[in-house]
Amino acid sequence: MTTEPLPATIRALLQADPNSMEVTLVHREVPTPNPSKGEHLIRVHAASPCAGELSWPTMVSTPGKEIITCDDMAGIVVSSPPDSPFKPGDEVYARTSYLRPGCARDYTLATTKELAHRAKNLSWTESAATPLSAITAWQALFTHAGIGEFGSDAWKGKRVLVTAASGGVGAWLVQIGHLLGAEIVGTCGPKNIDFVKSLGASEVLNYRTTDFKAWGSKEQNKVDLVIDCIGGKSLEDAWWSLKENGVIVGIVQPPDQKQPTGLELPNVTVKFFIMSPSGKDLSEVTKLVEQRKCWPVVDSVWSLEQFEHGYARLESGHARGKVVFDLTLNVPK
Repeated sequence: MTTEPLPATIRALLQADPNSMEVTLVHREVPTPNPSKGEHLIRVHAASPCAGELSWPTMVSTPGKEIITCDDMAGIVVSSPPDSPFKPGDEVYARTSYLRPGCARDYTLATTKELAHRAKNLSWTESAATPLSAITAWQALFTHAGIGEFGSDAWKGKRVLVTAASGGVGAWLVQIGHLLGAEIVGTCGPKNIDFVKSLGASEVLNYRTTDFKAWGSKEQNKVDLVIDCIGGKSLEDAWWSLKENGVIVGIVQPPDQKQPTGLELPNVTVKFFIMSPSGKDLSEVTKLVEQRKCWPVVDSVWSLEQFEHGYARLESGHARGKVVFDLTLNVPK
């Protein structure tokens, strides 16, 4: 069932060459949903890119897929399968599968399993800033860390080190971890120390000046869990703080690739994962947002026509939270 007339063409951000990070603004036809696959047509109000996403096509083969960028979106359901809990007119958000074209376009597709009703107290841009970061944090803590479910007493008093704590995922990890009763240690640059503390971190380390080997070698600084959000030297440094029998989770790079030479830790659990789009997990996050216990962090908002500035900000490495494209801005008449 369709509730609004559809335009002849729509705007879209296209990465035409998978071996190039160049993006262009093009026009395309409105995508056609397949109800048998649970697909919904969504009128996109805002979409958010992920740092590094323009390099993904060289690593993930998707034959025949046109590379439309941004897999995070918030918008309104235009049409839905008959048995869907999401009806035309519903306000939703989602992280959609990278295996399909993305959401930096006026209309996109999302499946029943990817969608969640958006939090009522968020703006459209805040909604689009939420799915990837929040779902990744949720799955890192409750699917991969192995400590306990949300609300479990097992988290109380646990020490958790979060690298890149001022970034999109890091900000959610700090907030949710604090809610669990864990003692959160975050790393960030000097300009974001007070910000990370405001999210709930009990200690914040300036990665530019901290000697992580010396800091992590002190018994009182040891942590039960490391969640690394940046890889490279940051991940290598984080190893020094881990307790015996601890857990280290990477979302950018497998942690065992960066274990320091000569550092032997008995019975450490090493995990690496790529988040799976999940409307179910996003719905759990929605409850926390509507209770104002957690909140997305928006770094900057750009129109779709300003995509070059948005991607420059994203790839600068200095974004605090998420870069978002507001598709309701500068819409041609």
